[in-house]
Amino acid sequence: MSKLSAYIVGALRLPLRGGGFFSVLMTLVLTGASIANASDGDQSKEITEQAGVIMDFKPHPPGSYKLYAIKPAPDGKVLDINGKTRALSEFTGGKVTLLSFIYSSCADPAGCPYAYLVFHNLQSRLQALPALKGKVRLVSVSFDPEHDTPEVLKLYAGDNAHGNHDVQWDFLTTASLRDLVPILDAYGQDVYVGVDPVTLKPINAKSHVLKVFLIDPNHVIREIYTASYLGPDVVYNDILTLLMEEGIKLP
Repeated sequence: MSKLSAYIVGALRLPLRGGGFFSVLMTLVLTGASIANASDGDQSKEITEQAGVIMDFKPHPPGSYKLYAIKPAPDGKVLDINGKTRALSEFTGGKVTLLSFIYSSCADPAGCPYAYLVFHNLQSRLQALPALKGKVRLVSVSFDPEHDTPEVLKLYAGDNAHGNHDVQWDFLTTASLRDLVPILDAYGQDVYVGVDPVTLKPINAKSHVLKVFLIDPNHVIREIYTASYLGPDVVYNDILTLLMEEGIKLP
């Protein structure tokens, strides 16, 4: 079993609802058991192929292009995995940040589980470069506050919950929809909630267009990825490009 497979097997000790996020994640990983031991290029290709994402272009080398400012990263009120109220802006400045919106029961192979694999791949690759220690942050924000409580996300965070990674990965939620909706609106993250046809009440069935945001240390969004462009190599090169812009020398 690969290192990544073993990591996710450990995460699966927590209860799942209807298969959901980690069930699909296990399918993606275990159908390619060598994924964590492959070269960076092969690993990136296998991650995209397992999720059914076709990357039909070759990323440009880091620093050979410019990522333009799109808009300031919106702020909002969130909860960390310890249940402490925090400003989202605490997690979108001072470092190059990659932020995604997810929910734990997502069962779309090209949705949240795919973003999770891409983030895991990037964390491993970036941590292999000592010069980047403390320079990059990963953030996953749940848009299902009813079920994705701080306690649940703390389990999903695994060893990231201890904050002992050179590239920290933070998992956040909100106290209520009242806090969540303004954040989603500001980021332009559409979420569609299923409705029971008989009672007309919301049910725990959601759909969304996967969006991941690359944010520079000055709280400015510099790139927005959908699944079609969320290739590990693409995002990795973009992160390095922003770091080079900050004057960080890479090996």
